[in-house]
Amino acid sequence: MRGGTSNRLLLVEDDADLTEMLTETLGHEGYLVDRAFDGQRGLHLGLTRTYDVMVIDRMLPALDGLDLVTRLRARAIPARTLMLTALGTVDDRIAGLDAGADDYLVKPFDLDELSARVRALCRRRPEPTDVLRIGAGRLDLGPREAVLADGTRVALSTREFELLRVLAARPNTVHPRAVLRRKVFEEAAGASIVDTYVYYLRRKLGRAAVRTVHGLGYRLGTL
Repeated sequence: MRGGTSNRLLLVEDDADLTEMLTETLGHEGYLVDRAFDGQRGLHLGLTRTYDVMVIDRMLPALDGLDLVTRLRARAIPARTLMLTALGTVDDRIAGLDAGADDYLVKPFDLDELSARVRALCRRRPEPTDVLRIGAGRLDLGPREAVLADGTRVALSTREFELLRVLAARPNTVHPRAVLRRKVFEEAAGASIVDTYVYYLRRKLGRAAVRTVHGLGYRLGTL
């Protein structure tokens, strides 16, 4: 079998007929396929199981495909990702790749091409994801600690760590408070909780750790 039974694949697609066809095609090639029909289920599977490749539709119920990929990458999920979409403009492709997708395939597509792209992704080794650089410092994902420029290690709470990791995963992006609340503090009623945890991070790491972009949100600073 061309895919090999060691390759586990997550398919997140809300079209039942397409899901059935892709599951059959990829299964015949030897992939072990888990399926999700909405973004929330895909997020749960992506966070709780280990996959070699994820095939994710762009337009999903419950949680959009772009947001799904962004959340998985923010939590250092290393599986290679192929995004499927009916949106084929250059801007749409750029948005998918910027969110963390490794490849982008526009519908309608040829099944042989999809299979070839999945095989290519399986051959690519995930890049190391145990460290995210923050200026002269870094965020160590294993021990969940920040390391300052002088080598000082600073322990972070779970929420502090998750917030800093979301910022560090896309260091040049300005993150609106509402988006950070949704990604890190889903159960919180208001976005003010983001301000509270930015304060905590600055108190531990220095004011430069998180930059305020007035009227827009926050972005990564330096350590």
